[in-house]
Amino acid sequence: MSATLVAAPSRAAGRHTGVRRARARRVLYWIATHAVAVALTIAFAGPLVFVLLTAVMSDNQALTDELWPHTWNWANFADVFARSPILVWLRNTMIYAGLGTLFTLLSSVPVAYALARFRFPGRRLAFLLVITMMMLPPQVIAVPIYLIWARMDLTGTLWPLVLPMLLGDAFSIFLLRQFLLTIPRDYTDAARVDGCSDLRTLVRVILPMARPAIAATALFQFFYCWNDYYGPLLYAGENWTLSVGLASFKALHSVQWNLTMAATLLVMAPVIIVFFFAQKVFIEGVTLTGVKG
Repeated sequence: MSATLVAAPSRAAGRHTGVRRARARRVLYWIATHAVAVALTIAFAGPLVFVLLTAVMSDNQALTDELWPHTWNWANFADVFARSPILVWLRNTMIYAGLGTLFTLLSSVPVAYALARFRFPGRRLAFLLVITMMMLPPQVIAVPIYLIWARMDLTGTLWPLVLPMLLGDAFSIFLLRQFLLTIPRDYTDAARVDGCSDLRTLVRVILPMARPAIAATALFQFFYCWNDYYGPLLYAGENWTLSVGLASFKALHSVQWNLTMAATLLVMAPVIIVFFFAQKVFIEGVTLTGVKG
C-alpha cells in the first residue's frame, strides 16, 4: 500500500516534467521557424517604439541617451497643435491625397482597360511608353512644368499637384493593366453579345471584378500623395502639406526632440490607421495582380 502511494506522486511528477519539456520544445520550435519574422518585426517596430518613447519624454530627457521616460508627458501632443497649424496642413494633405487618388483612378482605369482588352496598332508601343514614364525622374521635367503652371497663375496652390493626376499615373496604369489581363475574356465577350458597349462593359463587368486591384492602386496613390514632399515644396507655396510642415516644424524645434517625435507620430498615425483597416484588401490586390504580358 505504501509503495503504491509513493509511486503515484512519482508518476505525477514525471508527467508534469514531460509536459514542461514538451512545451519548451514547442516554444523552441516556434522560435526556430519564425526567427526571421521575429527579427524583422523587431527591426521594423524598434524605431516606432523609440519615436513613441521619445515623444512622451521631457525636453531635458529627450537630449540624453536614456530610452525609458521618467514621466509620461502626453501634453507634448497638445503642444504640437498649439505651436503649429497642423490642422491646416492636414486639410491640405487630405485635399491633395483625396483628389489625387480620385483623379488617378478616373484616368488610369480606362487606359489600363484599353491596354489590356483592345487590339489596336501600337498597343505594345503605348505600353512601353507607360513603362518608360515610370523610369522618368520628376526632377527632369520640373522646370518646364513649373513654367507652365506659373504662366497659368496656379503656382502657390494645390492645383499643380492635383490636376496632373487627370492625365493618369504610369505605375497605376501598369498595376491595373496587369490585373485586368488575368480576367478571362469570356466575361467581356458575353457582355458584348448582350449588347453592352465598351464603357458599359467596363463599368458593369470589369470594375466589380477588379475591386482588389483598384483598392490596392488607390492605397498606393494615397500613400504617395500623403508622403510627397517634393511636389508641395515646389508648387504649393504657403499651402503646406504635412510633409513640408513637419520638416519646417523640425527646423524650428531642432533641440526639442520630444515635440519633433510627437509631431512625427501625429503625421504617421492616419496612414497607419488606414493601412490597418485596409491591409486585407491591399494585400489581396497586390497578390492577385498578374504578371501576364
